[in-house]
Amino acid sequence: MKKSTFPLEIDLGMRYYASDAEGIGGRLRSVPEDFRVDEIPLEGKGGTAGPFLICRLTKTNWELQHAVKEIAKRLGISHRRIGWAGTKDRNAITRQWISLYNVTAEQVAAISLKDISLEVLGQSNEALALGSLLGNRFELVIRDADTAGIETRVAEISSTIGAGIPNYFGLQRFGAIRPVTHRVGEWILRGDFEQAVMTYVAMEFPGEPDPIREIRQAFRETRDPGACLHTLPVQMSYERAMLHHLYTNPGDYAGALQELPPKLLSMFVSAYQSYLFNCSLSQRFDDGHTLTDPLPGDKLIFANGRTDTATPANLAAAALHIRRGRCSIALFMPGKSQPGSSSPVDPVTAALLADARITPDDFGRAAAFVHTRFDGAYRPIALKTEIDSVIDGTSLGLKFVLPPSHYATTVCREFMKTDPIKMI
Repeated sequence: MKKSTFPLEIDLGMRYYASDAEGIGGRLRSVPEDFRVDEIPLEGKGGTAGPFLICRLTKTNWELQHAVKEIAKRLGISHRRIGWAGTKDRNAITRQWISLYNVTAEQVAAISLKDISLEVLGQSNEALALGSLLGNRFELVIRDADTAGIETRVAEISSTIGAGIPNYFGLQRFGAIRPVTHRVGEWILRGDFEQAVMTYVAMEFPGEPDPIREIRQAFRETRDPGACLHTLPVQMSYERAMLHHLYTNPGDYAGALQELPPKLLSMFVSAYQSYLFNCSLSQRFDDGHTLTDPLPGDKLIFANGRTDTATPANLAAAALHIRRGRCSIALFMPGKSQPGSSSPVDPVTAALLADARITPDDFGRAAAFVHTRFDGAYRPIALKTEIDSVIDGTSLGLKFVLPPSHYATTVCREFMKTDPIKMI
């Protein structure tokens, strides 16, 4: 394995690459057409009856939450009546399914939004929920790559990805230009809503334009929401919503957070769970373990959904199953429900939670505040996929399929091994 040298990746727990091959560098998403995502839906959606209209949403260079908000505005409905199975990247061309409650095909046909199209597919008795998809199909282009020995490097890295790489949550899970979502989630879990708001609104990052950084700094120093509202661009609608609430309700930081869309608010806490996973996975590598090296107490997840626990007696058999692709080691992402005593939270995660003074009860309180379940869940530590690659001059084209909640940038970072900012 090869260590990352980039501070941002290290800070987010993504400290290793699986492949020892040198990266090809380059840049992802030079234009939206370089990052295409096509959602693979579950069977059974898009029938002929039911109150939920199922549509295929195609968007270019739109953040999903903003797209949903604009669609709801055109329809004259609450954005809470729109459901989706997966969040998709902004700087990309994406196709995914969404559900619209009590909306007609004629209303959808009347919507006109730049770089957004909606195609009616059918109706359903159920709304789409996060995670209810088979996976995503990606077509990506990395441009301006280092071409010295590129064929050999691409072949070696592709082989490694086919065998398994760390299943990290990618940079966009934490915020692309401003990776703060997990920090906001930590403050929500700790019950400090003021710090949660200040982190989201006032924390600066080098990738932002200087005027925006200055506005954030001014709010951090003055705590004056009115002055900040006067200077903050109108397109920064989430910050403006929170600041407007604070302007009319001084000191009500909890209320300011709840001005955000519920699904965005819930993503803060789940981002903190993702951060814990990344850190715990990297610690396994720090300790000299591999993706195929089970430890006593590890949870094993099989392809058919069956689970088992590694024990001293079955370690050799478990390792054989893992190498043959029959199952994967999984780490527990803690929530209000914890695993039984036979599968405890790993020591790294437990230590991070103890340092932050966060308990399962805190996840329960956050769930009540956000109106989202934050149950604990297991996640496989390895990502595997077959890569179809084409080298064209200084560009590398990639095609592959990933399960839900697996990140294309986690695949790309293995090829590029460059500053993660070049992947957003």
